Amino acid sequence: MNIVRASLLCVGLLISAQGFAATAQQNKMTTCNADATAKSLKGDERKAFMSTCLKATPAVPAATALTPQQEKMKSCNADAASKTLKGDARKTFMSDCLKKK
Repeated sequence: MNIVRASLLCVGLLISAQGFAATAQQNKMTTCNADATAKSLKGDERKAFMSTCLKATPAVPAATALTPQQEKMKSCNADAASKTLKGDARKTFMSDCLKKK
């Protein structure tokens, strides 16, 4: 009976471990750590490298890059927001803005 309980416990632990995917920050930490190890960095050099590496923002993948139309929309939307336009005035502004650019 104890073997069955131990087996069930192990299966439960495996299932729960799979449920916790690494976060983006954890993945970044793993990558930076591997890079620092590959470069044989130690002490202050490693700390400085890790700090810079962890602060770096990843490049935007092409699939998530904005299209020219999306860029226009974003820019016009920001302009409308800065002018605090609402209702019909905002609609008219957005229409004109999107046609211009």
